[in-house]
Amino acid sequence: MAVLVVGGTGFIGPRLIKRLVERGEQVVCMDLNPSSDLLAGLLGGWEDEVKILRGDVTQFEDVMRAVIETKPDRLINLAYRLGGGEENPHHAIRLNIMGMDNCFEAARLQGVKRVVYASSIAVSGQQSDFGDRSINEDEPTYGTSQYAVCKVFNEFQARQYINNHGMSITGIRPANVTGPDKVRGSTDHVRCITVPAMGEPVRFPHRSLMRLPIHVEDISEAFARVLLSDAPHHSLYNSGGTPISLGDLAAIVRRFLPEAQIEFEDEGGLEESGNYLVDNSRLLNEFELEYPPFDQRVLEIINDVRRDAGQTPIVPN
Repeated sequence: MAVLVVGGTGFIGPRLIKRLVERGEQVVCMDLNPSSDLLAGLLGGWEDEVKILRGDVTQFEDVMRAVIETKPDRLINLAYRLGGGEENPHHAIRLNIMGMDNCFEAARLQGVKRVVYASSIAVSGQQSDFGDRSINEDEPTYGTSQYAVCKVFNEFQARQYINNHGMSITGIRPANVTGPDKVRGSTDHVRCITVPAMGEPVRFPHRSLMRLPIHVEDISEAFARVLLSDAPHHSLYNSGGTPISLGDLAAIVRRFLPEAQIEFEDEGGLEESGNYLVDNSRLLNEFELEYPPFDQRVLEIINDVRRDAGQTPIVPN
């Protein structure tokens, strides 16, 4: 089966491509930056199994050319601007909205059977919008940042293509994706792990600020299963994750690194937290997913950082 991965050399893309190759799929990656040391390292000798095209998702001609050349059975778009985008709204619109629509329209014109795209937990807004309860995929969306509003429109546009053209389009709303090499978007929960792993101090404004981290390997597996499914039951899935405050995350890090210097300016932050109580049973049940314990993932990130620095991995007692 031919799979076109748009935006495949970034943070999630290389992990997804590795899974697709391991499952025997024919993978083509289109990215504005076609060079990826991470992708080459993950494939470990399987680089020849993946065709990489240079293309700009904001240019419809580039996307259309990739779809025509690849003739994919499935297309997934992971190309988006992480973070708010408030400082450059024009670029955010071109990438997050026009780029996504280019993928939908090219898939429509060429009859691509299945399309999957990355939405975001950001569409939901603040936890205070819902009170002290978990929300599912059918709840109203209250996100107000540039990034969130773009993702809200992506979901609207996907419904338009589904309703008007009968297309099979599925979105996943990743929570706070976490991994040793994440440097864009929400990164406080990542830096709370990686900076102490390097033996350096780190300081954050609020101890009680809540996040919903999900390890990059877990969200990559979720994307793979949804992408390869012939007929998902729904058009949207919450990834979910582990609801945790930065203070509690720091406590986990100190279990493995007792000398970790993690400080907070105050005890607050709960009232400023984005949505962190999320019902992801739809995804877990339909695709038989089970995430490893989060403290296990924290240790893996610590050891990934230590290995890269030439240090001895931590072995838990």
